[in-house]
Amino acid sequence: MAAEIGLLVGLKVTGRGSQRPPEGSFASLITAEESLEELASLAVTAGAQVAERQIQSRPRIDAATLVGKGKVEELKNLVHFHEASVVIFDHDLTPTQQRNLEKALEVKILDRTQLILDIFARRARTREGKLQVELAQLNYLLPRLTGHGVAMSRLGGGIGTRGPGETKLETDRRRIHQRIHAIKQDLEKVRGGRSTQRRQRQAVPLATIALVGYTNAGKSTLFNRLTGAGVLADAKMFATLDPTVRHITLPSKRQVLLSDTVGFIRNLPTTLVEAFRATLEEVVEAELLLHVVDLSSSAAAEHTGHVLATLNEIGAAGTPQILVLNKADLIGEGGAAGGSADAATLARRILSDPEHQPAGAVAVSARTGEGVAELLDKIDATLSLDPLEQCRFLLPAAEGGPLHLLHEHARVLATRYHDDQCEVDAIAPASLRRRLSQYLA
Repeated sequence: MAAEIGLLVGLKVTGRGSQRPPEGSFASLITAEESLEELASLAVTAGAQVAERQIQSRPRIDAATLVGKGKVEELKNLVHFHEASVVIFDHDLTPTQQRNLEKALEVKILDRTQLILDIFARRARTREGKLQVELAQLNYLLPRLTGHGVAMSRLGGGIGTRGPGETKLETDRRRIHQRIHAIKQDLEKVRGGRSTQRRQRQAVPLATIALVGYTNAGKSTLFNRLTGAGVLADAKMFATLDPTVRHITLPSKRQVLLSDTVGFIRNLPTTLVEAFRATLEEVVEAELLLHVVDLSSSAAAEHTGHVLATLNEIGAAGTPQILVLNKADLIGEGGAAGGSADAATLARRILSDPEHQPAGAVAVSARTGEGVAELLDKIDATLSLDPLEQCRFLLPAAEGGPLHLLHEHARVLATRYHDDQCEVDAIAPASLRRRLSQYLA
């Protein structure tokens, strides 16, 4: 299927009412140009060919068309010139604005939220993921059931038509409400299953660690590096949607569960946050978060701020975090072009923020493996579940069982034999120390 030709439209509000970040705050507002660049990445991920980008500066938002009559006329000419089939706005549109723009431009109109929902619909693989996306789309489309004249006539599919499909838009509100209720019931069953699995995991000292971060920060590549899993990792946004959990063994020999989750993004649609709450519980219930940041991105600090805001929204702001500064191999002596200056500079900026104090920062390259050993050591030192302690064991030399347990579940530092005794120095977790308490020196 050939890529749809699309136009991207951004808005820069220049009036007195335009918001600015609090002075000295960690997360500054992203510029209209940077935001439109991110929208272009989203559009390409959705399968569009971006023909042109336009940014309209206005003192205030136009209530009827968002960008004003003059800009709409200009867009109409550009649509005909490029033979575009979709115009995507980097701003949420009201039902009235979308209806007016469709009437004036006579092509499919999407806003940023609809584009993200479409990508999620494409990426969902499991039944749970598909249900979550459909719930988010129906909640977003419900107040927009009227006025989809142009979109309703385009039954050939394409960007913005995945998920519930056009037939959903033709049903009445009562049937859509019934479908939303049914989806919520199905998701509650999934949520109950997750709770049961979580209780089973908590019955043994097995910590859960969740990877979080801005979309395309390299979480799945790091997940594959740490676990040897074959999770899809590519340069497109939201490459991972359905969470994956794998065992990893730390240097201390403790086993933990590592979970790869969906990437966050600036202004993640509220409908998505609500729909994916069951999945995001894996983040909320984790003992430790690995917050992955793309160190090579010029917006690394801002992306970090948006992730922290989302974690706060889902109730995970208080979970201990390790800041994982990924793609360190792309940073040269003077910093990569357009990227952060270096790992230390970014770490100092984030660690100095009084509202968010991670347990520390580690620079890594998930692609090459650089820094991964240091990251595993940092995880070992930070995990509070089944804490480590260096101790000495005095074992009967004739009994091989306790020594085998130490080599299996602890980091053995030294072994010495004295007559009929074996003296072992080891860094052992609390569960193993309790198990071998009779041999503690």
